[in-house]
Amino acid sequence: MDGRRVLIRNAEIAGEILDLRLANGRVAEIGRALEPHEGRVWEAHGGALLPGLHDHHIHLRSLAASLSSVRCGPPAVEDVASLARALGQASPRDGWIRGAGYFESVAGDLDRAQLDAIRDDVPIRIQHRSGVMWFLNSPACEALGLDAARAPATERDDRGRSKGRLFRGDEWLRERVPGRGAPDLAVVGRCLARRGVTRVTDCTPTNTDEEFAAFAAARASGALPQEIEVMGQLGLRGVQSGAGVGAHKIMLDEPALPDLDALTTRIREAHDETRAVAFHVVTRAELHFALAALEGAGPREGDRLEHASVAPDEALDTIRGMGLRVVTQPNFVHERGDAYLEDVEPRDQPVLYRVKSWLDAGVCLRFGTDAPFGEPDPWAALEAAVERRTRRGAVLGDDERIDPETALARFLPDADTAARGAPRVREGDVADLCLLDRSWADARRALSAVDVQATWVEGTSVQLADDTSSV
Repeated sequence: MDGRRVLIRNAEIAGEILDLRLANGRVAEIGRALEPHEGRVWEAHGGALLPGLHDHHIHLRSLAASLSSVRCGPPAVEDVASLARALGQASPRDGWIRGAGYFESVAGDLDRAQLDAIRDDVPIRIQHRSGVMWFLNSPACEALGLDAARAPATERDDRGRSKGRLFRGDEWLRERVPGRGAPDLAVVGRCLARRGVTRVTDCTPTNTDEEFAAFAAARASGALPQEIEVMGQLGLRGVQSGAGVGAHKIMLDEPALPDLDALTTRIREAHDETRAVAFHVVTRAELHFALAALEGAGPREGDRLEHASVAPDEALDTIRGMGLRVVTQPNFVHERGDAYLEDVEPRDQPVLYRVKSWLDAGVCLRFGTDAPFGEPDPWAALEAAVERRTRRGAVLGDDERIDPETALARFLPDADTAARGAPRVREGDVADLCLLDRSWADARRALSAVDVQATWVEGTSVQLADDTSSV
């Protein structure tokens, strides 16, 4: 039986209950009471059938690692006691415990001494939820030789010992922590498929040809069913099939901004490779610095700003004029909004993770979850874009709310040209689809409660309601 030939019965498409036939990876026919031929028949029970979602900003390898890590931050862990319980109950893997998602609201500026007080019988490393910092206890520091080693941006005490903090030390750690091996991308593929995601853009700046080859192999084998675009370093060739080369990712850190002329040259080198650039910008200074560099180099179609966390009014027209895309994460309004209300300067709070302002300014806007640094759930992100509510129920950026249909379009591959109204499936489309468990009218009222019945990539089912695998 050809798994790419499917008849989907009684699906809601643009408000009507219709049947839909998939064949040869495309939507072959839409109509009423279609006759079944060879292939599978799927009963939709009136659920909305939508184009498959595209997470435009995600980190697949890090997500794979996080899914087997101890949760060390909100909402699972809220204080020192719950952090101690989580780490105390954890079983080492390859002799280590790996934690993820830490935030200062749990136990302040975490360091070696605090972790030793919780547990010092096994090496522990915990990643901050921003992804930029690692925290290690004494056994971890000793196992890595961190007190003597020339590690990247590690803080030291008066005796020259590491405080157990590493700034942007991912590659350094990966080369020295034993075991683990290649991340399990199949787990990630299932996790995303259950949420209706059929395409992703991996935005990890350190991706090389080696990571590209691994992604392509996972895609070709079916372990990672989603279509994938891979950002990364300069020189990324992408000669393998099964994945596409994306933009050159450039990280900016306000305390250590690069030389502007050197950065301009780097942009031109990427453009010479016929690649766009994607700037990680989260502060006002980083945003304006990126714009200055792009102005000096000359923008190219597809150049992107990732996050644009703080976007002052004066930047909107400049970004539109350059034709830049913005890829932001509305889920952070919900996941981190309460901390933003306490820690972010009052002048910046109204311009945090803007949505409606970008659209009103005519800027091409896309959404991503930034998983694992955000939750890998686009439906919760959609609700955050619509409601703009924090976990505690406060509203952050009331003027930035948008309607559910406009929000959904930001998670589609063709977000640049998405029309108004609920995105719909049409005959002739590539059969990248997700089938909801409810009508769109019901879904739009509570987006985070949506369940996905089934997901198809190029007409092949990658997740069904009776799939009992778990993440």
